[in-house]
Amino acid sequence: MKKNVIIFIPSIEDGGVEKNLYEVSNYLSKNNINIEVITCNDNMSFKFSKNIKFIGTRNSFWHNKSRYIKYFLCLMILFVTLIKKKEKTLVFAFQANIYAIIISKILNVKIITRSNSAPSGWSKNFIKNSVYKFLIKLSNDVMVNSIEFKKSFEKKFKVKVACIYNPFNKNFIIDKLKSKKKLKFFKKNYLNIISVGRLTDQKDHLTLLKSIKLLEPEFKIKVIIIGKGINKKPLQNFITENKLKEKIKLLGYTNNPFPYIRKANIVILTSRFEGLPNILLEAQYLRKYIISTDCPTGPREILLNGKAGDLIKIKDHKKLSLLIKEYHNKKKLIANKINIGSKNFYRFNYELNCKKYLDFVNKNF
Repeated sequence: MKKNVIIFIPSIEDGGVEKNLYEVSNYLSKNNINIEVITCNDNMSFKFSKNIKFIGTRNSFWHNKSRYIKYFLCLMILFVTLIKKKEKTLVFAFQANIYAIIISKILNVKIITRSNSAPSGWSKNFIKNSVYKFLIKLSNDVMVNSIEFKKSFEKKFKVKVACIYNPFNKNFIIDKLKSKKKLKFFKKNYLNIISVGRLTDQKDHLTLLKSIKLLEPEFKIKVIIIGKGINKKPLQNFITENKLKEKIKLLGYTNNPFPYIRKANIVILTSRFEGLPNILLEAQYLRKYIISTDCPTGPREILLNGKAGDLIKIKDHKKLSLLIKEYHNKKKLIANKINIGSKNFYRFNYELNCKKYLDFVNKNF
């Protein structure tokens, strides 16, 4: 008999959380788990297995509404769905965890949660922190996606959590790399750099732009930033005001950044906080030199304390500029870092970590 799991994710967007959502949902569905998804973004259903059911609204009106509007609507759908359910069901919250916990506990339904980013990035408000600390303990189980994340979460909220790395599907990337798309902005004999992430304060692309500004005008460099978000206009203004249009391009969102990553010399992450950033896993798999902020959590773990790439302090655009400038003089050292990352990439094995997700779900029935 199949076990029933409702995956709760009101807003499906374009980030790393969603990449893991698709992989995990499809894997669970193939392994005797009946999956239903509650979301306002049924337009993303094509990324799920055909036997996964979408519950609730199928109206495109909701697709681009704010997260909180989607939270409210999906919580009502969750409440009604659980009341109607006759068979035993487990809720797996990928988003809006605390709200989903409240609904599930009111209805005496088991719930497990996945926390997506380091608490230092969002739990600075004392009241919010206290409420979260109390309610998260009502979850039947909690998981995070890095060891550092686990340690900081357990210390801050006094609750035991499981750690499961993001399952890395290399076949997905191999398929995407078959694209014949021409990359017009990158140039031969230039230092080609890429940064991938939503244009938000969390990702802090301004630090990257400031680092490029410090380079000499004659320095041959091309920078592509892939992503969309509320900071597009201020970033574009900075590029224009500092006459960097020839060097930096805001490409917007693309569902296939991998040809750009393969073509780049350096992959840069300037985030203020993370969980376990997928872009660094993708860059490491494609054997790229990585420079990342040493933000909580994930980069230090992925880059093995700086042995598999370079780590800088958050907002340190001067150090970032220096590392970019020195690239051509450190190719042997960089090649060694890339090799170390490649040799240790087994940690993110797809089958290994998907199996851990399956075990995590099964033990909570």
